[in-house]
Amino acid sequence: MAYRIKEIMFTEEQIQEKVLELAKQLTEDYKGKSPIFVGILKGSFVFMADLIKNVDNHELRVDFMRASSYGNKTKSDGQVNIKLDMEFDPKGEDILIIEDIIDSGYTLKCLHEYLLNKGAKSVKIVTLLNKSERRVVDIKVDYVGFEIPDKFIIGYGLDFNEHLRNLPYIGVLDETCLGEEE
Repeated sequence: MAYRIKEIMFTEEQIQEKVLELAKQLTEDYKGKSPIFVGILKGSFVFMADLIKNVDNHELRVDFMRASSYGNKTKSDGQVNIKLDMEFDPKGEDILIIEDIIDSGYTLKCLHEYLLNKGAKSVKIVTLLNKSERRVVDIKVDYVGFEIPDKFIIGYGLDFNEHLRNLPYIGVLDETCLGEEE
């Protein structure tokens, strides 16, 4: 299938500048601490890899979770499914949930509450992209790269039916593509 990119929302250079800005803030906020950066798979892996390379804290640890409120759809139905849990025990730990994009907020609210209920000392949310106009649940996002409009975006870890994650930029998928594989 030929995918049509309607526009480039953020170039590779713009993304890297924002990653450096977030990394600097996290370095300051977690100085002297040993936080666990928890990437939410699959989408956050590119962002998280770039982010942790630029956080000046050799005590940070890395873990992953896999959860979704989408299934195979392009819109969330609000049912969150945790498919992969952390290997580290979050009890007493400072946790940073690393996400590629937040829109409805269902997944992040569920994970935030889940980790607090497992005894995490603190749980903060870091996202590269925030679609606040699509928010359905109230969730505090502690670190935001970019605020974005309600468009279907791909690249830099974000996919359309598991494709296009490897683009070095973030683009807007032409809406006519959405009906072709749903």
